[in-house]
Amino acid sequence: MSPNDLPNATSHNAIALARWMAGHFSNARQAYENPKDYAHIRIFFRPLSFEFFHGIGLYSEQVYDYDLWTPYRQGVHRLIDRGDCIYIENYSLKNALFYAGSGRDLNILKTITPDCIERRHHCSMIFRREGDRFFGSVEPGNQCLIEKNGRQTYLDSSVEMTETTWIGLDRGLDIHTHQQVWGSTFGPLRFEKIESFAREVPAYP
Repeated sequence: MSPNDLPNATSHNAIALARWMAGHFSNARQAYENPKDYAHIRIFFRPLSFEFFHGIGLYSEQVYDYDLWTPYRQGVHRLIDRGDCIYIENYSLKNALFYAGSGRDLNILKTITPDCIERRHHCSMIFRREGDRFFGSVEPGNQCLIEKNGRQTYLDSSVEMTETTWIGLDRGLDIHTHQQVWGSTFGPLRFEKIESFAREVPAYP
């Protein structure tokens, strides 16, 4: 990490984004109104200690409401302000299920250390603030590769968020044909924040 990363990582917009992201989100309203097309999903973003990255970090997990102890997606995220955007490095967990429940249980969260994670190269998200919203998308290049159903795909991901909402669409597109292989075919998932963890974002000078 460059010494210059630290002041950048603690800029106003990076802290605002971290505090807005820090929470428990649910798409219960969407799932209730259209259960045929949308499952009830919960997303947890839990702040990590300042020491973890010597800056802003978050742990995330996504789970189906009926199976809270078996996340289908987990990750660790490092926020860096680059001036015109917030760059979020994404990391996978080497033994992810060991840390299932960290979004709800701080005792489990504290067992995650930097040795537990691996960088997901080419899979960073880039966020820009526009008024009362942040808009994010996966870094350009179509190089965030994910194998699904025996096919090599690249991630196409976009997010729109406010202090209380998270609207996201993740799709996997075939690297050769660019046709969709996985992800929602009915439009983005629409989440509402039902609990904030903003108070857990470390205080910065």
